Amino acid sequence: MASHHSAMIADDEPVLRFHLKQMLAELWPALTISAMAENGEQALAQISECQPDIIFLDIRMPCSDGLTVAKHLSQAATPPLIVFVTAYDEYAVNAFENNAVDYLLKPVSEERLAHCCQRLQQRLTKPANSDYQQLLQQLTAQLLPPSQKYSKWLKASKGEDIHLVATEHILYIRAEDKYLTLVVNDGGKEQSYLLRQSLRQLLEQLDPEQFWQIHRAVIVNLAQVSKIRRTLTGMEAIVAGHALPISRMMQAKFKG
Repeated sequence: MASHHSAMIADDEPVLRFHLKQMLAELWPALTISAMAENGEQALAQISECQPDIIFLDIRMPCSDGLTVAKHLSQAATPPLIVFVTAYDEYAVNAFENNAVDYLLKPVSEERLAHCCQRLQQRLTKPANSDYQQLLQQLTAQLLPPSQKYSKWLKASKGEDIHLVATEHILYIRAEDKYLTLVVNDGGKEQSYLLRQSLRQLLEQLDPEQFWQIHRAVIVNLAQVSKIRRTLTGMEAIVAGHALPISRMMQAKFKG
């Protein structure tokens, strides 16, 4: 690449900083390493001073970790391109691979870094990435243990009162005009609560292994489905005596 760009390396391991700088010098001679930082606070101070185009950012660092630094940067008008450097295995990071410019697993191999440099060079010729917030949300979610990712409780209303509803007690959820109706088994008694959000937003909070959207406007708690019944027009799920239609697309999943 003809044009010159600058980069910064933020990692609390001096050996890794040195190693990465040496490899980048060989693979991308036109790239200037304008700063090195050993923790998040230092990184943020140096970023505002030297305005690098790219940051190699360790996720785990003392005094503000890499995620905190990335969140600060996302407020900038033109945030630098970020490459996360992480000791996590691929399972934790592949979900955000498509949104991040890239990620590198420690120990960083030269072959992998060369591929990363190519990706960065491609991205530098494109306008700033707008998927920044999405990447951070995905990354934060990926690094949480599965049990913490999904809501165990939802705040829903009944009349004027706000109730905390345990998700495991939900029988099914139905989308009405601008709100959702949660039908809940409350100690053997059926109750309905209202929630003002979209089905899509709610699905992000619920464990996909436990809650399935069986129809355009219906989510069921699989643990509460007593049986699946064939009808003249297709299939329906029986939940606490309620017959809920299953869309054609979902029928294959149930047949499986």
